[in-house]
Amino acid sequence: MDWNAFFGFVAVGLLAQLVDGALGMAYGLVSSSVLLALGLPPAVASAGVHTAEVATTAASAAAHARFGNVERKLFLGLAGPGVAGGTLGAYFLANVPGEAIRPFVSAYLLILGLLVLLRATGHPLFRGRMRHPAPLGFVAGLLDAIGGGGWGPIATSTLIARGGAVRTSIGSVNAAEFLVTLSISATLVWHIGIQHWSIVLGLLTGGVIAAPLAAWLVRHLPERLVLVAVGALVTGLSLWQLLR
Repeated sequence: MDWNAFFGFVAVGLLAQLVDGALGMAYGLVSSSVLLALGLPPAVASAGVHTAEVATTAASAAAHARFGNVERKLFLGLAGPGVAGGTLGAYFLANVPGEAIRPFVSAYLLILGLLVLLRATGHPLFRGRMRHPAPLGFVAGLLDAIGGGGWGPIATSTLIARGGAVRTSIGSVNAAEFLVTLSISATLVWHIGIQHWSIVLGLLTGGVIAAPLAAWLVRHLPERLVLVAVGALVTGLSLWQLLR
């Protein structure tokens, strides 16, 4: 065990899960970006992050359910298709380099981030909520597996942009993420194994510590503040990825 790496990634995992649990996104993006910057291959980074996320998403899902942030119908509509998309994406990533698709994902997220910021001004972007979340769940799971992160930004941003309630959108997406992450992690570990346990355990520990606090924050923060934070976060991360 590399203890210096472990404690460093405890801090990374804590920050990533605090953002993810409160805003419904970015644990995978933050963690994967750090691992890729260290030179790990995309498939290895995705496997490590999703293995750590199995525990953090379980803790986050339980916390959101405890605080009443999960809408059952939305959760079920996202979870099943998300598992199917995540499994397919993980199989693809294990056999084909995932870097080529990142610019397209980032461009899509940039548009969603700008739409969420526009909605924060008080004007609904679309009429009516999304009635059929299954296609969204499938695409989000697929891209999350291939890109090493993206379930939250794609699913949460789309739901909020379509007029969904901030609290239940974030809570339901986080709850479904546990099942999606479990399927991605199992597929990647089956095909390529797991490496760098000090990093995985560090991300996991920090994420579990932050999950209850993040769920409490999303219940008590003003909706407009959360909207601005979500839009700014997605836009900033997308621009950064595109510039890279």
